Parts: sequence; C-alpha cells; structure tokens
Amino acid sequence: MSSGDKKQSGLARVLGSASAGVCEIGVFHPIDTITKRMMSNQTRVTTASKLNQVIFRDMAEAPIGKRLLSLYPGLGYAACYKILQRVYKYGGQPFVKEYLTSNYKENFDNMFGTHTGKAMLSATAGSIIGIGEVFLLPLDVMKIKSQTNPEAFKGRGFLKIMQDEGLNNLYKGWGWTVARNIPGSFALFGGNTFAKEYIFHLKDHNSASMAQNFGASICGACASLIVSAPLDVVKTRIQNKNFDSQETGWTIVKNMMKQEGVTSFFKGLTPKLLTTGPKLVFSFAMAQTLIPAFDRALAPKPKRND
Repeated sequence: MSSGDKKQSGLARVLGSASAGVCEIGVFHPIDTITKRMMSNQTRVTTASKLNQVIFRDMAEAPIGKRLLSLYPGLGYAACYKILQRVYKYGGQPFVKEYLTSNYKENFDNMFGTHTGKAMLSATAGSIIGIGEVFLLPLDVMKIKSQTNPEAFKGRGFLKIMQDEGLNNLYKGWGWTVARNIPGSFALFGGNTFAKEYIFHLKDHNSASMAQNFGASICGACASLIVSAPLDVVKTRIQNKNFDSQETGWTIVKNMMKQEGVTSFFKGLTPKLLTTGPKLVFSFAMAQTLIPAFDRALAPKPKRND
C-alpha cells in the first residue's frame, strides 16, 4: 500500500545524499572538532582561558590563523566517513521505509492512526538503518581520534593502523554506537515526518519546499540530539582513548557518575544543539531537497512529437 510519497531513483538518492555530505563537511568540520573536544574534556571550564585550552589544545597560545587551522584535523577521515554515512543513512532509509510501507503500513495505521502511523513507520525505518551504520565505525573512530587524540596516530596512515590495531580496536564501542543510533535515528526521522504531517500537512513529503525541509529537519534533529546525548558522550569517550586502552563503556559510565555526576552525561549538549544541531539540520534538509531535485534532473525527458 502506498504512503502517498513519490518514489525517487536510487541514483538520485545517492547523489543527493552525497552532495549533502560534501556541503556539510565544507561548512561544519571545525565546529564538529570543537564539540568533540568539549565532550571529551573531563575538567571544569570556568574561564575563557580554560575554554581556549580545551578547544585549541597545544595551539591555544598560537596566532589566530594557526588556531583556526588546528580545528581541521582528520579532514580526510571526516570526509570519507561523513559522505558514506549520509549516503547510507539518508539514501538508505527511504528504501527501508518503502519496504515497511509495502508490508506493514496497515499494522502501523491500526496501532497509531494514519498520520502518527506514518511518522512511527518512518522512525522505525530510521532505527533499522541506524543499526547498520555501525559498519562505518572505523572511519568514525579515526575521525574522532584525529580531532581529540592525534598522538594516537603517531604518523601512521589508515592502512597501517588497520594492520596494527585490528578490527577489535577499530570497532571498540560498537555496542554503545548501536545503542545511541537506535533512539537517535528513530527521533530524527520520526520527528521530521511528524512535522511534515502535523505542522506542514504534506500529502507527499518529497514535494516539501526547502523551507519546509529545514523546518521539519529542525524538529527531527533537536529530538535526535537530546535523546541520544548520554550515549553519545560515552561513545565519544570510548573512541577518543588510545588504541591500547582497555577501559569499557560501563567503566566510563561508573566513573562519570562517581566523579562528575549525572549532568556529565549531557556535557556538550548545549554547544551540540547550537553547532551539531545546525549541521544535522543542514545536511538532512539539503538531502531531502537535493534528492527530489536530482530525481527530476535524471528523469527521462518526454519525446517531442514534431
């Protein structure tokens, strides 16, 4: 049974999602570095000088130009990871959603009602696609370590690190990543669809204007970041350790509770909402706008009858 949304081609989904990833990297990589460094910081930040040290590390006293350049570590890893992630997530979720729509739409409608059922179906498809995102974890690990713990690389390239460390170290924290992605992706796609249903009253969500896509993406992104924040902090702290660290996620949770308190699980949430939030909104809205645009551009032109 159809959901009412026009289907796009697979190529359009890949091109639109990849383009959104490229735009996101170009604009937001320095902001992402700042967020990751603040999330990894385990000390109190009470002065501007301390904040400067947390953000710029050993470049805290360098000229402003060098300080800004220091916010671009791991750009290659970030580009590979982000583009593949966006293609997989934004391009893949519609396929899962279409499968669920074809086979389970009536179940969702009967359980939640037509409009809420559509949002829940989209959210469930997001959760499923979020689980598979764990396969990209090695690139995410490389990106985060290069941003927060560059000495872990010691001049080694990706292939050398793969050989030296093995998959076990590169997939360290995979369970916490899955635990974060399930509610995070559920809220992202569910909140987005909910907004298109109840705020913009769209019958075909793929016909949304850019402004509507940005508005719906804000709802989804905020819900996603708030829901996934505690697990994201634990995941980041696992990944920013040296490769030989044996500290588990539960050990990190226990130490955070003991030494920093419950509020530590929401460290970096405010800057994340102010920085990662716009990044996620930007890429999600761009993907939702560009995918239909590529689909229209790639559609066969009708033959003219001369």
